[in-house]
Amino acid sequence: MAAVNALAGGAPTAAGLALGAATDLLLADPRRAHPVAGFGAAAAVLERRIWRDSRRTGIAYALALTGAAAALGAGLDRSTRRSPVARVVATAAVTWTVLGGTSLGRTATEMARVLSAGDLPAARAVLPSLAGRDPSGLHEPELARATVESVAENTADAAVAPLFWGAVAGIPGLLAYRAVNTLDAMVGHRSPRYVRFGWAAARLDDVANWLPARITAALTVVCAPLAHGSATGAWRAWMRDGAAHPSPNAGRCEAALAGALGLRLGGRNVYGGRVEDRPALGNGRPPAAADIGPAIRLSRAVWCAAAVLAAAGRYPRGRA
Repeated sequence: MAAVNALAGGAPTAAGLALGAATDLLLADPRRAHPVAGFGAAAAVLERRIWRDSRRTGIAYALALTGAAAALGAGLDRSTRRSPVARVVATAAVTWTVLGGTSLGRTATEMARVLSAGDLPAARAVLPSLAGRDPSGLHEPELARATVESVAENTADAAVAPLFWGAVAGIPGLLAYRAVNTLDAMVGHRSPRYVRFGWAAARLDDVANWLPARITAALTVVCAPLAHGSATGAWRAWMRDGAAHPSPNAGRCEAALAGALGLRLGGRNVYGGRVEDRPALGNGRPPAAADIGPAIRLSRAVWCAAAVLAAAGRYPRGRA
């Protein structure tokens, strides 16, 4: 009987994760009335009402919104418990909503296109969709580097991490993770307004991405040959340089991708009035527009492999 119950819960969730990932691969995220955008709008309204330059207030803000997302997921989970078909459909819809792997690749592809055409104003206009740094003074090498770094980091944030949490906790895991990641993007950055208020959102995101970032780096090693890259180079750069990045997670993904493609990432980044000089990740050449395409192909291979693992990990192995 326990095996039957596991099959009823695990197999539909596994199928939903796979179907949702396939839908994202084919269609990218929903273009209109995106639920994540709706969550962000609600979070912004709440922030305006309760903001204080206070870590305690920020903790309450982050926990309340993440808890609300998890509770919504738990409600969906309960409502589909008796119907495997409904569980598949609900899990697939939520997975499609929270994934961003294909949209990431499409935006990076647009950057490669305008950079190859020499259209710097258009490239600078694309960058805010990929990275938070100031694009106004950037030229092709810096724009290409920013794009490759964003592809590497967001392979974890936009695809591998939600799939991981979907495999661990089903629909509640998918929605709670996307809430955490969205709040980090909104208030987790270092600025005078958010240094205290955004502390909890940033720390929650660090915790939620700790294991997925390392899974992403490991899959980058495994999948490197699919993008004509070097698995050995990816492994060496990850082990040597991954911890040098100021983020406890992003550096692992960026270093592995840099090593796989024979690139060198890192350097000076400008975020509004704040300047960061980051250490080198990888010991190859600086990225160019032509390197964005291989980075996208490697990213796609990594997150598709993660989708297969997530579905396989959720599928029950007991006997009915």
